[in-house]
Amino acid sequence: MKAAIVTEQGLVVQEVPEPKPGPQQVLIRLRAVGMNRADLAIAAGHRHGAIGGPGAIPGLEGAGEVVEVGPDVPDSIRPGMRVMASLASSYAEYAVADWGRVSPIPDANMSWEVAATLPVALQTMHDAVVTHGRAGPSRTVMIQGASSGVGLMGLQVARLMGSPVVIGTSTNAERRARLREFGATLAVDTNDPTWVDQVLEATEGRGVDSVVDQISGSLVRHTMRATAILGRIVNVGRLGGMVADFDFDLHAARRITYIGVTFRTRSADEIREIVRKMRADLWPALERGELRLPLDRCFPLDEVGAALAHMKANAHFGKIALIP
Repeated sequence: MKAAIVTEQGLVVQEVPEPKPGPQQVLIRLRAVGMNRADLAIAAGHRHGAIGGPGAIPGLEGAGEVVEVGPDVPDSIRPGMRVMASLASSYAEYAVADWGRVSPIPDANMSWEVAATLPVALQTMHDAVVTHGRAGPSRTVMIQGASSGVGLMGLQVARLMGSPVVIGTSTNAERRARLREFGATLAVDTNDPTWVDQVLEATEGRGVDSVVDQISGSLVRHTMRATAILGRIVNVGRLGGMVADFDFDLHAARRITYIGVTFRTRSADEIREIVRKMRADLWPALERGELRLPLDRCFPLDEVGAALAHMKANAHFGKIALIP
């Protein structure tokens, strides 16, 4: 099969052996692949959890047809099904996924490209917004870094769960103006020195009950000021920096629950449960077309370098897809 491989000369598209499914795995002929920011590190030769280094194939999600299933895969997943999945090494024509990460494409008319952009956003944001952020009719929510594909899904999930105030942040004026299309009741610019005051005003001085933070870094002190007493901050991403000064006194004074989440250190059973909960809460809305992500651009797999450059330049709104 054709795949994008990490080499000492960079990412190279070449022929490699087709993977074989294990007892609990599903082999998928990928028709489209969703791109994520973690792919940049893998493509550059860095490790992301257990994945990375020379010979690695980047990619975390995709959509296609089931080709083969292992003997321990449930009967509900069968060859020929149109599915989408979070799975490793998806910059390729074929990839294997644990059966618990595989979901049927909910709409016969949904394109491969659209389906391929959904698995990571759906499972990440249900876990962050609902399971850890406890979004609901009485809780206000803020998504830090809301103009990314995952962030846009977070806004929609919060509104779907009934959160009355959903705040999205973006430092890009054009993207910030579009956040209301995806459920934001307020969009703020964290480069504006008054942004915390805007959040406090929108929440009657309390601050938000839950923050899903994709930025972290030096912004965390301001984020804590914008969080309610007994609020929760769910650390999903670190686009603003991996390390920063942390105001322990502010954290204690506001009695904030600070939660770190990642899929890299979760077991297969834990991830299966995350996907199960996501589907229980979100699948009806997805089938009704109420959850969506804008598709910025599609690139053929042979142009993966250009696709990664487009993502690295932060020139997109929503998601980018590869076509193997």
